[in-house]
Amino acid sequence: MTEKTKSRILRGALTLLLLPIAPGGRTPFIEKSDSSSAFGDGTIRCIIDTGEGMYSSDGLSAGFSYEMLKLFAGTQKRDISIKRAEDGADYMDSLAIGAIDILVLQTPDSLSRPDIRKVREIGRHCSWYISHERTKEFKAINIWASSFTGSKEHKALESRFYSLYDPFKRVERGHRSKVLSPYDALIRKHASTIGWDWRMLAAIIYQESRFSIMAHSSRGASGLMQILPATASYYGITDTFDPEQNITAGTRHLARLQKAFPEDEFSLEERIKFTLAAYNAGEGRIADCRYVAASRELDSTVWDNIVQIIPEMRTYSIKYNDTIREGRFRGGETINYIRRINDIYEAFCEICPE
Repeated sequence: MTEKTKSRILRGALTLLLLPIAPGGRTPFIEKSDSSSAFGDGTIRCIIDTGEGMYSSDGLSAGFSYEMLKLFAGTQKRDISIKRAEDGADYMDSLAIGAIDILVLQTPDSLSRPDIRKVREIGRHCSWYISHERTKEFKAINIWASSFTGSKEHKALESRFYSLYDPFKRVERGHRSKVLSPYDALIRKHASTIGWDWRMLAAIIYQESRFSIMAHSSRGASGLMQILPATASYYGITDTFDPEQNITAGTRHLARLQKAFPEDEFSLEERIKFTLAAYNAGEGRIADCRYVAASRELDSTVWDNIVQIIPEMRTYSIKYNDTIREGRFRGGETINYIRRINDIYEAFCEICPE
């Protein structure tokens, strides 16, 4: 045995002698140093509460933060859950006790809570907050943010969400661009599944949400295409806050609705109008309108003829007709909805001619 080998054995024996002895004489288990993510093995839980609505003047901060949170989770090799804040809810205490991991807020003038701290700036008009006790997580976010902020990818992301997307203002200013929204890639992908011009699908999404993932209605519709919980469930969608899942649900719904207006009966233009009407008002109401139009010897495959009979659909007497399943239908909102979407579509076609 060499002197070097003897030395190693002696050092090993001394180490064992110096270890503390657990009760019962057992040598304690020595854990490996923690080399895992700062957020452990679980899902990173986040709430976005930017105060942003459909008509935000500060850009699409929620969409920007959503993308940034997903990028960060990817660097940590962790799943992430991102939710929209409920109206009027205060998540500060939840953050402080660790019930959520990251809270995204519209950047306030000041925040005087010693149990919560803001991480390094990650973008305009919004800030990320974390519990003061989560030192490891705080450092992980700051290290990532310091390397990512200012990069080409970060600047491209800011450009996507902090640009002018109002189609009418863009037309007025003479803008020409291949970009219509922050979600063009998703919109193109899903429009192709229903055989629609992607600019028409972009027009629907603009009308529904102004491209804000925070948009929601009093009826419970939410996200880019204002999907109702029942609709999401029908198409197997679990997270309508997620842009892709929301657009998936919306386009699947459009695909199902337009089957009621066969290509061999409707022109492409009329088929889209009727599908939009059903998307807005429900397929049952549009079926009622078509029945009444046909009974008046009007072509029920032409939307303008449906518009003609809408005043009759508003009368109280219509609900006593056994063949009218949905009762009275005011219809004004649906008429304006289709007009508005066609106006947006025409503007998008001017901005992005193909």
